[in-house]
Amino acid sequence: MSQRSGLEDPERYLFVDRAVIYNPATQADWTAKKLVWIPSERHGFEAASIKEEKGDEVLVELAENGKKALVNKDDIQKMNPPKFSKVEDMAELTCLNEASVLHNLKDRYYSGLIYTYSGLFCVVINPYKNLPIYSENIIEMYRGKKRHEMPPHIYAISESAYRCMLQDREDQSILCTGESGAGKTENTKKVIQYLAHVASSHKGRKDHNIPGELERQLLQANPILESFGNAKTVKNDNSSRFGKFIRINFDVTGYIVGANIETYLLEKSRAVRQAKDERTFHIFYQLLAGAGEHLKSDLLLEGFNNYRFLSNGYIPIPGQQDKDNFQETMEAMHIMGFSHDEILSMLKVVSSVLQFGNISFKKERNTDQASMPENTVAQKLCHLLGMNVMEFTRAILTPRIKVGRDYVQKAQTKEQADFAVEALAKATYERLFRWLVHRINKALDRTKRQGASFIGILDIAGFEIFELNSFEQLCINYTNEKLQQLFNHTMFILEQEEYQREGIEWNFIDFGLDLQPCIDLIERPANPPGVLALLDEECWFPKATDKTFVEKLVQEQGTHSKFQKPRQLKDKADFCIIHYAGKVDYKADEWLMKNMDPLNDNVATLLHQSSDKFVAELWKDVDRIVGLDQVTGITETAFGSAYKTKKGMFRTVGQLYKESLTKLMATLRNTNPNFVRCIIPNHEKRAGKLDPHLVLDQLRCNGVLEGIRICRQGFPNRIVFQEFRQRYEILTPNAIPKGFMDGKQACERMIRALELDPNLYRIGQSKIFFRAGVLAHLEEERDLKITDIIIFFQAVCRGYLARKAFAKKQQQLSALKILQRNCAAYLKLRHWQWWRVFTKVKPLLQVTRQEEELQAKDEELMKVKEKQTKVEAELEEMERKHQQLLEEKNILAEQLQAETELFAEAEEMRARLAAKKQELEEILHDLESRVEEEEERNQILQNEKKKMQGHIQDLEEQLDEEEGARQKLQLEKVTAEAKIKKMEEEILLLEDQNSKFLKEKKLMEDRIAECTSQLAEEEEKAKNLAKLKNKQEMMITDLEERLKKEEKTRQELEKAKRKLDGETTDLQDQIAELQAQIEELKIQLAKKEEELQAALARGDEEAVQKNNALKVIRELQAQIAELQEDLESEKASRNKAEKQKRDLSEELEALKTELEDTLDTTAAQQELRTKREQEVAELKKAIEEETKNHEAQIQEIRQRHATALEELSEQLEQAKRFKANLEKNKQGLESDNKELACEVKVLQQVKAESEHKRKKLDAQVQELTAKVTEGERLRVELAEKANKLQNELDNVSSLLEEAEKKGIKFAKDAASLESQLQDTQELLQEETRQKLNLSSRIRQLEEEKNNLQEQQEEEEEARKNLEKQMLALQSQLAEAKKKVDDDLGTIEGLEENKKKLLKDMESLSQRLEEKAMAYDKLEKTKNRLQQELDDLMVDLDHQRQIVSNLEKKQKKFDQMLAEEKNISARYAEERDRAEAEAREKETKALSLARALEEALEAKEEFERQNKQLRADMEDLMSSKDDVGKNVHELEKSKRTLEQQVEEMRTQLEELEDELQATEDAKLRLEVNMQAMKAQFERDLQARDEQNEEKKRMLVKQVRELEAELEDERKQRALAVAAKKKMEMDLKDLEGQIEAANKARDEAIKQLRKLQAQMKDYQRELEEARASRDEIFAQSKESEKKLKGLEAEILQLQEEFAASERARRHAEQERDELADEIANSASGKSALLDEKRRLEARIAQLEEELEEEQSNMELLNERFRKTTLQVDTLNSELAGERSAAQKSENARQQLERQNKELKAKLQELEGSVKSKFKATISTLEAKIVQLEEQLEQEAKERAAANKLVRRTEKKLKEVFMQVEDERRHADQYKEQMEKANARMKQLKRQLEEAEEEATRANASRRKLQRELDDATEANEGLSREVSTLKNRLRRGGPITFSSSRSGRRQLHIEGASLELSDDDAESKGSDVNEAQPAPAE
Repeated sequence: MSQRSGLEDPERYLFVDRAVIYNPATQADWTAKKLVWIPSERHGFEAASIKEEKGDEVLVELAENGKKALVNKDDIQKMNPPKFSKVEDMAELTCLNEASVLHNLKDRYYSGLIYTYSGLFCVVINPYKNLPIYSENIIEMYRGKKRHEMPPHIYAISESAYRCMLQDREDQSILCTGESGAGKTENTKKVIQYLAHVASSHKGRKDHNIPGELERQLLQANPILESFGNAKTVKNDNSSRFGKFIRINFDVTGYIVGANIETYLLEKSRAVRQAKDERTFHIFYQLLAGAGEHLKSDLLLEGFNNYRFLSNGYIPIPGQQDKDNFQETMEAMHIMGFSHDEILSMLKVVSSVLQFGNISFKKERNTDQASMPENTVAQKLCHLLGMNVMEFTRAILTPRIKVGRDYVQKAQTKEQADFAVEALAKATYERLFRWLVHRINKALDRTKRQGASFIGILDIAGFEIFELNSFEQLCINYTNEKLQQLFNHTMFILEQEEYQREGIEWNFIDFGLDLQPCIDLIERPANPPGVLALLDEECWFPKATDKTFVEKLVQEQGTHSKFQKPRQLKDKADFCIIHYAGKVDYKADEWLMKNMDPLNDNVATLLHQSSDKFVAELWKDVDRIVGLDQVTGITETAFGSAYKTKKGMFRTVGQLYKESLTKLMATLRNTNPNFVRCIIPNHEKRAGKLDPHLVLDQLRCNGVLEGIRICRQGFPNRIVFQEFRQRYEILTPNAIPKGFMDGKQACERMIRALELDPNLYRIGQSKIFFRAGVLAHLEEERDLKITDIIIFFQAVCRGYLARKAFAKKQQQLSALKILQRNCAAYLKLRHWQWWRVFTKVKPLLQVTRQEEELQAKDEELMKVKEKQTKVEAELEEMERKHQQLLEEKNILAEQLQAETELFAEAEEMRARLAAKKQELEEILHDLESRVEEEEERNQILQNEKKKMQGHIQDLEEQLDEEEGARQKLQLEKVTAEAKIKKMEEEILLLEDQNSKFLKEKKLMEDRIAECTSQLAEEEEKAKNLAKLKNKQEMMITDLEERLKKEEKTRQELEKAKRKLDGETTDLQDQIAELQAQIEELKIQLAKKEEELQAALARGDEEAVQKNNALKVIRELQAQIAELQEDLESEKASRNKAEKQKRDLSEELEALKTELEDTLDTTAAQQELRTKREQEVAELKKAIEEETKNHEAQIQEIRQRHATALEELSEQLEQAKRFKANLEKNKQGLESDNKELACEVKVLQQVKAESEHKRKKLDAQVQELTAKVTEGERLRVELAEKANKLQNELDNVSSLLEEAEKKGIKFAKDAASLESQLQDTQELLQEETRQKLNLSSRIRQLEEEKNNLQEQQEEEEEARKNLEKQMLALQSQLAEAKKKVDDDLGTIEGLEENKKKLLKDMESLSQRLEEKAMAYDKLEKTKNRLQQELDDLMVDLDHQRQIVSNLEKKQKKFDQMLAEEKNISARYAEERDRAEAEAREKETKALSLARALEEALEAKEEFERQNKQLRADMEDLMSSKDDVGKNVHELEKSKRTLEQQVEEMRTQLEELEDELQATEDAKLRLEVNMQAMKAQFERDLQARDEQNEEKKRMLVKQVRELEAELEDERKQRALAVAAKKKMEMDLKDLEGQIEAANKARDEAIKQLRKLQAQMKDYQRELEEARASRDEIFAQSKESEKKLKGLEAEILQLQEEFAASERARRHAEQERDELADEIANSASGKSALLDEKRRLEARIAQLEEELEEEQSNMELLNERFRKTTLQVDTLNSELAGERSAAQKSENARQQLERQNKELKAKLQELEGSVKSKFKATISTLEAKIVQLEEQLEQEAKERAAANKLVRRTEKKLKEVFMQVEDERRHADQYKEQMEKANARMKQLKRQLEEAEEEATRANASRRKLQRELDDATEANEGLSREVSTLKNRLRRGGPITFSSSRSGRRQLHIEGASLELSDDDAESKGSDVNEAQPAPAE
């Protein structure tokens, strides 16, 4: 059932060839042979003719091969007459039997007719090929037609449903049923397609083919549902594996306003396993074939053969591509409004269903327990569904199951685990499908318009009978039983209503009751319970099986008429149900499981708690599922308790299906149903093949034969009285008398004459009804009668023809004899003389009658005179009219003169304008060439701009990387801070807990002391109470039991304590983890710092290496030279100076590193500066080019404005286009400039913010380091505290244990005293425990979520309770002794009462729940009834409104009818008048013709004058029209041009003002620029001064290096900080440049957008102009037609004037004749001559009269033609009006003209003058209309000018913004130049500082050498002094080594010459200090 393919004729597949059917030969063959149907194994039934009857058997001869066979009479079925061959409605068949139905369907199917009616049914047979009967042409063919008017089609069913819905306001339903592959889904699609086309809410649009959004979504819902719910089966490549009810809602007007889809019985088991050669649902294959690589990786998809749930791997569908289908499904989802996240989530779930199948379990060796050897698949599954892998595996392998009040973990076997996984996969897919349907319904639901009614389309599986049928088949067959009951009920209620209408005696039968026993067997709830009720009941019993269910079913329903037990024990079936379609065997395997549909509730809760919101949404009703504990049935109590808790929470599959079916049936009963039965012709999917047995089975299952069976009980054949009388009157020729007789009476007489059995017919009011087969019998008799009559008729005809031929021959013989006799008589008379005389004399005998002729002529003359008088009167009138016309002609001539003068002036103006036009065209060509050049330039600039954009993008990427690194650091910092805060909070909590524990410890110690004292006292009391010991021994036994319970509680406390210990260890682990995290954070911070330093250093190192190397080489060379000079001195003093040298070398290296750092930074800055300078230069160039472009564009705009002032309207439009383009460019540039300005500001703000952030970040880094140190310290302290806490906890636990031991001893001692008290307390505790258990059931999840603090609080409460009990023991001891005896009995009573109360509570709670449910149901029914009542009231009001509207319409119609009658009467009167006038004119014409001879000369003169006048008139009219029009147009255009010139002037003035303003702004900018330059120079000077000061400081530092090393280090730190600042400044500059580049890019984008907008505006303007031109063209055509009409009117006027002239001429001739008659009394001879002359003249006049009459007829014909032409022109004019709908004013004026033209044409018949005036008035009206049109054009132009002015204002604003942007750009350039200058200065300063540093080093080295020399000299001198002293002591002579000392002094002086003054002074002082020693 596909769409149309090829170019075949669709009617071949719809209409039957009736010529073949009504073939008389076949009819005769049928009657002669007595054809019948007999059963056949091969063909189902075969045609045969009866030869002989032999008792119960009949001898027949087969029609096909002529073989004879004996057949039982009961097996023979009657054949219908050939008249019923290929009948469209099988209910019309006179023989309704299986063979006839099958034969009719087969014949139609082989002819390509797949649709056939069967009463209310429409039977469809799948053609297995594409038929061209579903196109839009076919839809239009069926649209609005009734069912019987067109051949059978699904569209006819849809159309009848749609029309019934609109007319009757009744909801409709179309029920499509049939086997898989029969075409249900395709027919459902066709119904939706038809309704979407017919009821689309977008019919008002031009394109009818484009459906509205809702209709499109409705059509797109099918592909989605098919991909998720359809699969390939053996029978069908696209089999729907679910039932659906599509409900399409319509509003009151019949438009679609929404839709809703309900689904039934999805075959979810197909997702898990498939039969051989079958596939699972399409979506799995589509996803695996169509998903891209990215999607496959996201969904963890694999190949087809890797999935266990794809049982047969990949099976392709012929003619289908899964990849293309996947794209179609995705597109359909997008059309339906599915979001990307929803689609991805759905596909994840689909992938997860496949992954479920790949989970493999293994059976463990020693046990049956299942295990999961590999969990990779589970990990994938959990990733897709958002679950924890460990929890999932635990839930699958060892789920928690409730046993009694406790939960137990039960190990699963391999089979149980496999079953659980498959169940989960099926449930997941089913929930996904339910969600999908809900989502589609949400998309299709429209609440804007109220849905008045709906059409529901049910597509559900038909009756299924397999060898063994399961639970699914029972549900499907149960549904079909209900639907068949609905059909029977509907069909025969309609049938019997017709019997009632026709007044037929009929016992009313409800045929639906036939099916009620079978339906009761399935659905009855009790007494006895049906199949579904028993199945639900068995599901609640824990030990129930499928076998027990079957036994109970046989026990309860064994005696039912529709139920059968299995015949033999070996039968595979368990029971059998007799449906209407046949007996069905059912096998009850796994029915309980299928009905309960159990799931692993542990996994379900995990899915409900999934991190994926979509999965959690799918599993939100997790509380309604059947869990494992219900299925396993561990104990009866467990199952019972589960039942109690879960009652009402979930329902079985049977219950849910039954509820949905009852809802569906209720909906269908409230609708008017239409039935479509789909039939599969064969299982090979071959076209043109029909398997008869297969089709018969389906006809039975579909209820078609059932319908026919019921039809036989009624009167299926019916025929209208007239048709019955017409067809069968031949059988009763004498029954009906001649004359009129009522049809009913005639039929009654005919029936009496036919002598039919009264049981075979019924006579109604308008029809006669027959039982099946009666009409066939009548047809046979009629055929026999007709054959007899025709044979008799043929005999009569042959006799008549023979007699006629004989009579003809007799006549010929007699005629021959007469001819012979006449010839003989003539031959005799031929030569007789008297005969000759007779022949000659006979013509002369008329002379005697001359007088009679004269009298006749006199009478004629009198008549002519009378006519002449009349003609004279008319001639006078004509002359008067002629005078008037001449006067009017003169007036018109004067007007024409004036118009010609105006025309001459206009011609001159036109010539001038043409010259101007040529000039402007030349200018235009120049401008176009310029525009082309500018476009080329623009292209070049665009290319450059792209290059710049690429460069800018690179810079942006670098910036983004840096920004990302910075953000990562910030995020890490934030996370570190958050963790530190958490740790601090945890530390505080731990400290609080520690303090609490210490307090508790103190309290416990105090209490222990009190307890010891109390124990001592109690021991004394115990000695006194030893006597009572014997009495209390019985009580002691009880107390010992209770004590055991107490020990249990103590054990629980110990468990809690152990939990606390575990939690403390967890805390310690957490602390350790936190410490590890802190360490990791430290490492990360260190790494990040290293990365930062490396990143900063990396860029600098490469550029600086060369300079460093060169500098190092220079320094080394200098050192080598100096070392060579000082080598000798160094050798001497090397040993002494080594220590000093080491120190100095270290200091030197430190200084070197500092200098290298500074050099590195400066070099990097230099490189960056050069880069920035280059970029700034490029930007400058680009900005300059852009400014040049802007200036060029502005000049072009000005030139165009100047030229536009002189252009005419056509060139003005072109100039406007150019101007619009320029305005777009300008707007784009303005927006660019604005954005650039904004971005510059933003950049400045960003710079400031980044500076601020940088400072903050520095501070935060310092704080972080501090915090890290603090965190380490805190960690150490926490560890210590934790250890302390652990020790204290151990102490406390030991103390607790001791206290408990003491408490146990104390309890044993005091047991005899406090037994009763403990009893009461234990009872209370039991009650509280029960309450707690109950609450724990309700809050299972809450208990699992309890954390450490809650457990600690519980421990504290328990301790407090113990303390209170200990205190209360002392006070209650005395009271307990008294109450012990009394309370023993009361306690037992209380316990019994308590149990009773508990039972009562449970029963009451159950009753309360039941009551609540009943109340809810009542409330729902009440609400539903209320809603139905409201709907009925609304419908009633609506019907009343419709009735009132109809009454009003009836009144209006009556009024219109009366008016129409009046109009028709008026037209009749006018027609009579016109006929009378025509007769008068004819008489006038005759009288005029008589007197025509006299008027010939006048006629010629008048003709000449007429020609002259005609020429004048034509000239006048044409010149008047052209000149008037041209003058008016020229004046209008002149005025508009003047207005435009004025507007252009004003615009020019405004532009000049704007230019002046821009120049002023430019001046202001220049002033600002100068001020900024001055300020920048001042800043530079200040910075230069600062740099000089820094330089001085550096010099001082170099000089004081040896003394102030510490200060140097501080300075180094300052230098590093300065370096960082410089780097930040540099980065800021880079950021600014990048931001500027981004702004530029965005500005370019904005420019492009604006250009696109301008192009759109231009396009709209051009379209508006085109439409205006079309209107002008139409108006011109209509004017041409009007001119043609006017010309024809003038021609008619001229012809009328010619006829008047002829009349006058005839009158003159008449006068002359009268004079001649007066003069002719002279003599008879003259009279005779005159008479002859007159006779000749009369003859001539008669001839002329005839000519004139012919001329008049020609004139009349021409007049008719002109009227016809006028009518056609009017119709064309009306068409032109409809075409030009946009100009409503023009249309109205044309209608007025049309009416005036009609009126003038009517007046034309009356008088010429009125016509002439009318034409003038029409021309004036036309002129007025054209003026109005011109005014409209002027208004449009004014509006366009306004738009131009607005755009020019915007242009001005853009210019201002451009100037501002230029100013900002100049400022930016100046800032950049200043920055560059500053960088250069800094470079120079650095170079100078380096040189100074080198000089300082050299001086330092010299000083070092001199110092060494001085020390050496000093030592020498000291040695000499010592020697001198020794000599003096010895008393030896003192000798001075003058040569040496002199040499040394000279050396020192030589050295000091090279030193500075300070050095010289220092050395001098050293020398002076050294010299006095020897003087002493």
